[in-house]
Amino acid sequence: MNLLQHRKMLVTRTNLTDLAYFLAIARHRNFRRAGLELGVSASAVSHALKNFEARAGVRLINRTNRSVTLTSAGKTLEQSVSGSFADIGSALENLDQLRANPGGKIRINAVVDAVTLVLGPVLAELARRHPDIEIDLVSSNRIVDVVGEGFDAGVRYGGTVPEDMIAQRLSADLRWVVAASPGYLEEHGTPTHPNELKHHRCLGVRLGDDSIYRWSSRGRTATSTCPSKVP
Repeated sequence: MNLLQHRKMLVTRTNLTDLAYFLAIARHRNFRRAGLELGVSASAVSHALKNFEARAGVRLINRTNRSVTLTSAGKTLEQSVSGSFADIGSALENLDQLRANPGGKIRINAVVDAVTLVLGPVLAELARRHPDIEIDLVSSNRIVDVVGEGFDAGVRYGGTVPEDMIAQRLSADLRWVVAASPGYLEEHGTPTHPNELKHHRCLGVRLGDDSIYRWSSRGRTATSTCPSKVP
């Protein structure tokens, strides 16, 4: 086993809680006050320190009935890790601030219809409530790997959400209607039954997998499909 491997094992075995206990003792030079800071008893602090010293194989604290002092190894450890723990504490405080006042960039990939039907009505209000949030919105019907391509979230039709993704419904079920221009109806006639759509020129929608969506219309007495065409 080389030295690098040994160091990795030592770091893995060292409990971060024990390091926190050690730093509290180093700050207060008192087991009782360290326990008050940590919310545990003085005996719990002492027990954690003994376990830490046993794993490290070196004494870190000299203690008598009158005083608590750091050994040379303890002073070295305090100097080495106190700054890192301060950085961790600062990072956690930043998380608390983000929880209270969200900010930063959010990348969203959404199908084209979702931009106008779902996101459009709420983006202005989101900007008003959380001015520190920047929205990077990519609108495309192409199916993309949301995580793999660096997006924080995606908006999809319900039937196209991958099984391994966490989904939250954003709208009620969509209801599609058949529409035609007056000019088209004048030229080709007005259908009176869904089955007649198969003889008309239906505009198709290209799906994210590059296939063309085939209309499916359910009438009172029959179900028909209409081949998608481009007039």
